[in-house]
Amino acid sequence: MKVTTATSTFNPSLFTSTNPKTLFIQRLYITTLARKQRPEILLSSITRALTVKCSKNGSPESISGENGGNFKDILSGMVDERVEELLNKEENRVLLDGLEKATQRVEMAKRELAEIEKQEIEAKMTRDYINQLESRASEIAECQKEILQARAMVEEAEQSLTVDGGRGLDSESEVMYKNEERLESIKAASISAIIGTLAGLPISLTRVTSYSELILPLAITFASCALYGVTFRYAIRRDLDNFHLKSGTSAAFGFVKGLATLEGGPPLQLDVDSIISHAFDGAVYISENLLIFLFAGVGLDFFIKLRILSPFPIDRSGPKT
Repeated sequence: MKVTTATSTFNPSLFTSTNPKTLFIQRLYITTLARKQRPEILLSSITRALTVKCSKNGSPESISGENGGNFKDILSGMVDERVEELLNKEENRVLLDGLEKATQRVEMAKRELAEIEKQEIEAKMTRDYINQLESRASEIAECQKEILQARAMVEEAEQSLTVDGGRGLDSESEVMYKNEERLESIKAASISAIIGTLAGLPISLTRVTSYSELILPLAITFASCALYGVTFRYAIRRDLDNFHLKSGTSAAFGFVKGLATLEGGPPLQLDVDSIISHAFDGAVYISENLLIFLFAGVGLDFFIKLRILSPFPIDRSGPKT
C-alpha cells in the first residue's frame, strides 16, 4: 500500500457552515487577507497534509460518502478555529469596529435618503398646491374683471338714465325757477310802486285843486316806481350793503323823472328870468322825484332784509319765504 501526501488549495465553496455569523466572519477573513496581500497565510492555514489511501496501481481513491463528509467537517473546524484566533487579534477587532461604524453610517445615510425623498415628495405636493392656487387666482382675477366690466356697464346705464331724467327735471326746475323770479320781480314792483305813490301823494296834492287831477300824476308815479322796483332788485342783486349802489339807482331815476317833468312845463326862453325859473323848477322836480325813489328804495331794502322779498337771484339753498 502506497501512502501519498497531497497539498490541497483553498476553495471558497468548501465553507458550508449554516451559521450566518460564521459565514459573515469567513467572508470578512477572506477579504482581510486579500487586502493585505498575504496569500501564504491563507494557504498555510487552510491547507493540510492529507493522507489519502490509494489503490495498488497508485491512482488516488475517489472521496465520496462518509469520507467526503468527514473532510468537510474537518475543514470547517479548522476554519472556525482560525477565525476565532483572528477575531481575538487586536487589529481584526479594529476592522470589525470600523465595519460596524460603516454599517451605522450606511444606515444613517439610508435614513437621510429616505428623509430627503420624503421632503422631495412634500415639496412636489406643495408645488402642485401652489399651481392650483395660481390657477384659482387667475380664475378669480377673471371673475373680478368681469364684475368690474358689469359694474361699469351698470354705472353707464345709470348715468344715461340720470341724464335723460335730469333733462326733464332740469327743464321743469328751470321753468319753476323762472316763475319764482317773475313772482319776486312782481313783488318788488308792487312794493316800490305802493311806497313811492304814498311818498309822492303829498307832493301831488300841493299842485292840484281837485281829486280828479290826482289820477294822472299818481298813475305816472305808480308806473315809475314799479319800474324802479324791478330795476332796483336786478341792480342790487345780493350786494345789499352797498350804499352807493342803492343811492345811485334812486338818484338816476329821480334825475330822469325830474327832468322829464321839467320838459313838460313851459318852454325855455332865452332870458335870465326864464333860465332861472327853469333851473329852480328843475331842482324842485328832481328833489321831489329823488325823495320819492329814495323812499321806494328804503322800503325795498327793508322788505328784503325781512326776507319777504328775495334778491336776485333766488338762493335755492336757503329757506323759502
